[in-house]
Amino acid sequence: MFFYSYIYIYTCRPSTSKNTVSIQTWGLFSLSFFLSLILNMEAKFLSIPSLPLPRHLPNLHHSPVYAVLTRPLENITGVKEKKTSKPADNIMELTRKTVYNDNWFDQLAINHLSRSVQAATGLRNSKTGYESLVEAAMDASLKFSLIQQRELVLQALDRAFPRPILDLIKTVLPQSKFAREYFAAFTTLFFVWLIGPCEVRESELNGRKEKNVVHIKKCRFLEETNCVGMCTNLCKVPSQTFIKHSLGMPVDMVPNFDDMSCEMIFGQDPPKSTEDPAFNQPCYKLCKTKQKHRVKCSS
Repeated sequence: MFFYSYIYIYTCRPSTSKNTVSIQTWGLFSLSFFLSLILNMEAKFLSIPSLPLPRHLPNLHHSPVYAVLTRPLENITGVKEKKTSKPADNIMELTRKTVYNDNWFDQLAINHLSRSVQAATGLRNSKTGYESLVEAAMDASLKFSLIQQRELVLQALDRAFPRPILDLIKTVLPQSKFAREYFAAFTTLFFVWLIGPCEVRESELNGRKEKNVVHIKKCRFLEETNCVGMCTNLCKVPSQTFIKHSLGMPVDMVPNFDDMSCEMIFGQDPPKSTEDPAFNQPCYKLCKTKQKHRVKCSS
């Protein structure tokens, strides 16, 4: 919530009105408070010798770090490329796979989300970083039904986000052009560690143009899992449900399984699952889990 204020200050046009000044003051105060709180709550997950934490802060059990602790898109460093096989009908064609050099902020957020998923499923793994998150997701996809998978991810997200902050966001940011563009900007700045490089794009909603679309160039989760079913059941459906119910913002996630890109359209309700093309997509030939989908994985 507080980072939303920070983002808006630095992404919208400047203004000299008294209202804007008060928003800026409140946003900067909230930012500094929230950052201090997060560092204290997540200190048990990651050792940070260069940033000693104040001892007087309370040791809380749940942390909002999943939503905020990561770096802006432009600070991604050392993106490397390696060869892998392209799925589906062009299985023999080689394509590039992104390798991320996650900094400690990214690791903090990834490990927190992974632990939240593991706590929800009751299935632990000893891996770290994004590999641990993928392993936790794969365990869930293999051990639980499709309905259970979606419910478990919702439980994990509830663990990752404190309910009071979610309720505050829902109250302060009711659906509007301002809120939709706010959500889009926030996602592109602070969720790169989870979904990969992305950018805000413009669309037309209710007869006017808005910057309410997040275009993910190549989804990190889909690329790592290589599974259509895990995309739809462990990401798309629960994320749409969580954002709508917890934050009051409808969002339609539209994956492109040909190039592994995706679009998040804030302010647009997703179609019914029976009418959504994503649920009629056969899985990749190199699917790592070969789990059951509406259209079974290719062999």
